[in-house]
Amino acid sequence: MKPKALILQARGSNRDLDVMEALTLSGAEPIGVPLNHLRSRTTDWHAFQMLVIPGGFSYADALGAGKLLALDLNSYFADEINAFVASGKPVIGICNGFQALLKSGILPEGNDRQRASTLTFNTQGHFECRWVTLAPLSQTCIWTKGLNDNITCPVAHGEGNFQVSDLTLINTLSSLDQIALTYTHPDGSPANGEYPANPNGSVLDIAGICNPQGNVLGLMPHPENHIHPTQHPQWSRDVSGQTGLGLFENGIKYAAGL
Repeated sequence: MKPKALILQARGSNRDLDVMEALTLSGAEPIGVPLNHLRSRTTDWHAFQMLVIPGGFSYADALGAGKLLALDLNSYFADEINAFVASGKPVIGICNGFQALLKSGILPEGNDRQRASTLTFNTQGHFECRWVTLAPLSQTCIWTKGLNDNITCPVAHGEGNFQVSDLTLINTLSSLDQIALTYTHPDGSPANGEYPANPNGSVLDIAGICNPQGNVLGLMPHPENHIHPTQHPQWSRDVSGQTGLGLFENGIKYAAGL
């Protein structure tokens, strides 16, 4: 049977159908459920093998990107999500979904470490909408484990700058193999904080992190928007490859084995 993926749909989410297509192509059965329906407690979370918090401007990003969605997650679904994560099932939050995972404390996890990390305004001071190159690093993260090719995909955010107030957290993330994805130059060389390869100024070029167990991934870029060769901006010049499909295939293979 195909693994079932629960797609949380909040008001303002606008990448839910994109990620559902990526999951379908990768072999899952995605089911989108609005948050107000989830509040009715008629949805059986145990029936799903994967949880996805898609990108978009949830609640119009009122009070800051992802904050109101994070409040929803903590206020209404904390028990369900914590049980989902603790069970080892794969969870992914993309862009606004990453922001919600971070602000709700699901990432990076442990000893109030979320209070030492945040996603803040891009250093350039404006919304960034451009294509970037990502290097999959973590072999603990079930989403990036074994991926040998870089990923090219778009970013679309104004608050994607991953920063920490306590620099020891960076050492912890590195030692626990929680740095899942980093921004690079198109040739794969490290971005070293250089704009626009690093589009937001994130420390250590961090584009995504996972929890210590490796089943929860949060990332700012949108791999779901490069799953077909014709989505690449230079496809008409025979530029292809480095799609985001492998990321989703990894998550679904893992979910199928649970």
